[in-house]
Amino acid sequence: MNADIRPIRTPAEQAILASLGTVPEGGDRLADLRRAAARSFEENGLPHRRVEEWKYTDLRALMREAVPVAGTAAVAEAEARARLLRGVEARRIVIANGAVVPELSDLADLEQGLVVTTFSAAVAAGDEALSRLGGIVPSRYDASLALNTALAKDGVVITVAPGARIERPVHVAHVFAGASAAAMYTRSLVVVGAGAALTYAESFEGPDGLAYQANAATEFVVGDEAHLDVVRLQEDGASAFHLATLLFDVGRDSQVHTFTFSLGASVARTSLYATLSGADSHVGFNGASLLKGRQHADTTLYVDHQVPGCESRELFKHVLDDASRGVFQGKIVVRQAAQKTDGRMMSRALVLGDEAEMDNKPELEIFADDVQCGHGATCGAIDDELLFYLRARGIPMKEAQSLLVQAFVGEAIETVEHEGLREALIERAESWLAARA
Repeated sequence: MNADIRPIRTPAEQAILASLGTVPEGGDRLADLRRAAARSFEENGLPHRRVEEWKYTDLRALMREAVPVAGTAAVAEAEARARLLRGVEARRIVIANGAVVPELSDLADLEQGLVVTTFSAAVAAGDEALSRLGGIVPSRYDASLALNTALAKDGVVITVAPGARIERPVHVAHVFAGASAAAMYTRSLVVVGAGAALTYAESFEGPDGLAYQANAATEFVVGDEAHLDVVRLQEDGASAFHLATLLFDVGRDSQVHTFTFSLGASVARTSLYATLSGADSHVGFNGASLLKGRQHADTTLYVDHQVPGCESRELFKHVLDDASRGVFQGKIVVRQAAQKTDGRMMSRALVLGDEAEMDNKPELEIFADDVQCGHGATCGAIDDELLFYLRARGIPMKEAQSLLVQAFVGEAIETVEHEGLREALIERAESWLAARA
């Protein structure tokens, strides 16, 4: 007799499975991607601590409920709430409650070689750029990405023509604006042609009092000899649940630099997957987290060196106050063909609270023999000697601590190339430190 074994579903999983019955329609290929993602979630559900990649962020336990998909946001409220990075000179596109708001978005008079459209419009028009969607596939099941693929209704599709150099950053501002908790699913695609250059920024924000949920995924396809800078500022409301996936396919002789900054949300998970498919490229994945209260922030990174001569650098800084918890999981894989690889990864944590916790898990998986690779992780409190040095010069304790924390985080923020964005991130760090004092 064969037993019919069915997994026990949590209330959140049951609600999500019910919503998958209304997966949005798309073109044939997109519809296939959506259906495959929905089936994948039905089979695997939310990951738990026995799944190695989610060991420190047990989504099944942390995600206690699944809220309904957000409705259309009021334009006035979206405009009032979308505050982050406003002072930066950039082409701004506002996404409220998961949908682009044309009235608040700068979509006219695009630079030569730049094409920007909404994801929903690209789907309706059968945009050729969407043939790239879903081309970057993680090696293992990712629940966050599966749900995004199945349920995303809008986002942006950005194409930079070969040789075009877009001087002004493109800033996609995600905001939640509503009276009750809801879920937002956004999907974006950025294609940078051969020899082109683009600075792409994302920000996320919303009210503190609502347990809304944000799930955003962005795919980056970088052509040969191209240059891409990505800056991401996550400052969602204190009760929010934030899931993000960034996927990169990097061509030959290209430069890709990213910086992810996490200050908000009750629970945040950012997954970065990078495939170096073109020889002699350089990538830098950097980031920082400033956490307080009982915040939980997880950064998971997977860099796949597939071809020879590439260089990757990773630097992540974490500041943990009160009873917060930080997680960093980084893995560099060097394939057998990827000779002459140079990969370095470092995670550093500064623990300010007695109950704070940091989980570091750096890994190397090397199948080539002519490589230079290394990783490291540190975790500790503020240096007493440095603190004494500042205190001996009449600087109050809180101010002295803030100066040292600012210097600690500043090393990572300084990797941001665009001056305006860099200054804006420094300002956000200073605001966090001022609120702590």
